Amino acid sequence: MALIKNGQITEDTWIPVTADDDSVPADGDIVVDLAHWQAERDGLIRRSGRLGIRLAGGQLIEEIEDDLAHFAVVVLTFPSFTDGRAYSTARLLRERHKFAGEIRASGQVLRDQLFFMIRCGFDAFEVADHRPLDGWLKALNEISVVYQPATDGRLSVLRRRQAALCADAAACS
Repeated sequence: MALIKNGQITEDTWIPVTADDDSVPADGDIVVDLAHWQAERDGLIRRSGRLGIRLAGGQLIEEIEDDLAHFAVVVLTFPSFTDGRAYSTARLLRERHKFAGEIRASGQVLRDQLFFMIRCGFDAFEVADHRPLDGWLKALNEISVVYQPATDGRLSVLRRRQAALCADAAACS
């Protein structure tokens, strides 16, 4: 599985650990599922290495909101391409909870949805598709005009128009 992060193909150095795993590596960067976090929270906090959490579809950010400072990455799983709950979760992480770490999309991630995922706050994508990855990278910049504000900081058409009008100082007084 390939990882696209911040617009580039990169190596995934995170080790996935589930509640069913018998042992947790003593060091290194790990991503645990919610059940493992809930069962082993204190021990996971004390270990060396960075910590990430994986939330499945339907698991709410409220279950970990008080612990967000412990996580360098939050992996949000799309159980199917028609399940958009992770979009809302990503946006809540960025806007309400001010999460500055990596938000990664996993599961049924489609190339056609990458741009919209970025707008909601995702910055990394686990890509299981075996088609050439250059098409995935191209999809990140296929859309150049946006109409709504979002977490990615792009100016909407309305804001662009207002900025152009305000270039003439008399129009903005």
